[in-house]
Amino acid sequence: MEDKNDSNTNLKIGSLFDGIGVFPLAASCYGIIPTWASEVEKAPIAITKRHFPNMVHLGDITKIDGGKIPPVHVITFGSPCQNLSNIGKREGLEGSQSSLFYQALRIIEEMREATNGAYPVIAVWENVMGAFSSNDRMDFKAVLESFTNTEIPMPASGTWANEGMVRGSKIDMCWRLLDAQYWGIPTLAQRRRRIFLVADFRGKRAKEILFKARDLQSFPATCGKNRLSTAGTSRIPFKETGGRIPVIRPFQERRMRSAAKAKNQNGFIGSFGRSSDPFPTLLAAGVNYFSFWYEGEEKEGFIRQLTPLECERLMGLPEGWTAYGDQDNKISDYARYRALGNSIAVPCAEYIMAGIADSL
Repeated sequence: MEDKNDSNTNLKIGSLFDGIGVFPLAASCYGIIPTWASEVEKAPIAITKRHFPNMVHLGDITKIDGGKIPPVHVITFGSPCQNLSNIGKREGLEGSQSSLFYQALRIIEEMREATNGAYPVIAVWENVMGAFSSNDRMDFKAVLESFTNTEIPMPASGTWANEGMVRGSKIDMCWRLLDAQYWGIPTLAQRRRRIFLVADFRGKRAKEILFKARDLQSFPATCGKNRLSTAGTSRIPFKETGGRIPVIRPFQERRMRSAAKAKNQNGFIGSFGRSSDPFPTLLAAGVNYFSFWYEGEEKEGFIRQLTPLECERLMGLPEGWTAYGDQDNKISDYARYRALGNSIAVPCAEYIMAGIADSL
């Protein structure tokens, strides 16, 4: 992956639960060098190897010794969220998949012990909004306590705020809920709310990284010229429609199915969004549909599934990011949908990486 930014910070990043390399992509925009990654799914590994041929792949996180891998300044990890999501069974951090969170913390601690506390400097954790409330709100408390190695009291309100901070003698930590629909220039056309937590092990810069206002227009356009991230960027030119006005309306399929089953007419109608509404959150296990017609020709309209390319745009990725692997092998649509649904919105990751590059 070519770094289009002129800055050279000499900072390095390691990505656990790497997926399709969004954190390395965002980091490379600011001169932070993608050094190694851990991922187990074949298609995402092939995709990131294509874009980052110099990044070492370490494989299964449970088999990694943090004290024996190259030290890096930044470690990122979007640990599996299946047991935390509002959609799943919500077993919490003790669930078989979400418990891998503790493997990431183990690797961080092993690296810090091996380097006398020098590396990593920053850790970034990303997860679903459901982590605030899973396991009767005790999971997020466990996350904070695991990072700080100290007891964290529950808020007086009994619920976790969408942003906050914990500051101790050895760690400075902030979290913030970011919704993809408000990020990027232009903003993404997807409603995707995710928790981002930044931990600073060697200073008090987490607040600056996660809360400092920045001019998003100064950000590189996903390190290249091919960023087409919103519905607006993919609109049909007016002259090509014969003067007709196209109408695109995303809708919530799960809500629609539930309303249809309950014979709830108002709920069924309400599942259709307006043309200005963002698309619902892309899901790894879901199918994302939208309705399309030309104004005044509603009866000729149709419903179709988003293409992988359109999903890439909704995530803020360069076009074709997931299309091929490192051996020029074509990635199946199924694997692309799954990888994109599990991924991170690029502008949110860019904002955090810009803060890290500025602060360190």
